[in-house]
Amino acid sequence: MEGQGDCSGGRCIDGHCTIGVMAKAPIPGRCKTRLMPLLTPGDAAALSAAFLRDVTENVRLAARQAPIRGCIAYAPAGAEALFDGHLADDTGLVLADGSPLLPPRVQGFGRCLLHAIQAMLDGGARAACVLNSDSPTLPNALLVEAARSLLERPDRVVLGPAEDGGYYLLGMSAPHAHLFEDIAWSTDTVADETRARARTLGLDLVELAPWYDVDDHAALLRLIDEVSAPPIDAPLTPYAAPASAACLARIDLQRVALSSAAQ
Repeated sequence: MEGQGDCSGGRCIDGHCTIGVMAKAPIPGRCKTRLMPLLTPGDAAALSAAFLRDVTENVRLAARQAPIRGCIAYAPAGAEALFDGHLADDTGLVLADGSPLLPPRVQGFGRCLLHAIQAMLDGGARAACVLNSDSPTLPNALLVEAARSLLERPDRVVLGPAEDGGYYLLGMSAPHAHLFEDIAWSTDTVADETRARARTLGLDLVELAPWYDVDDHAALLRLIDEVSAPPIDAPLTPYAAPASAACLARIDLQRVALSSAAQ
């Protein structure tokens, strides 16, 4: 059964790890705005929906190898129907709008992240990860590694650093608010600041291999190359991201490439 197996030779304790994808509803003009005007608002929304499909399918695939359950962590309340048809089967929904009473030094996006972690743990998870929705080709092996590492030792934090200095994944077994305090979100210091918070708390920090976010024009062109001609000898096998590949095939990629070259 998905999400219920052992760790195939690891020391996993009973329970499961919930992986929550931080998600925005794919509404034209309100998602993937940093990819405009390279993409039209409609194309950006379609690509956002494809990313959601691929990332949640990737989590679902990881659940065949480790005790994982997948959900999306979304906002605002009442937006649930906007995700219909865009998620893998069995993907749950968790509200993560930062509305509960939280420590005052947790601000901005950190409130949503901490809310998501608390909600997943309160929902019965032994460990919880927040995962971005901007890395559709993230190797499946990294999701499995994150869950297994957390379930082996409850005093761990798992960090998946992004190449831009942020992180694509952060996992823990307790809602450590200090990991989200006074973070300069959307900067290249986010991962370093999070590492420092983990050291302050005396937590065992496990780092995954770095990966990239598709949140600017250069990363979009990289994604196009990756899904068009997957690397053969890469140390980690990228997820195939079939929904994203199909969406990109429908977009006028020649126009996208020419527009990018002109900028």
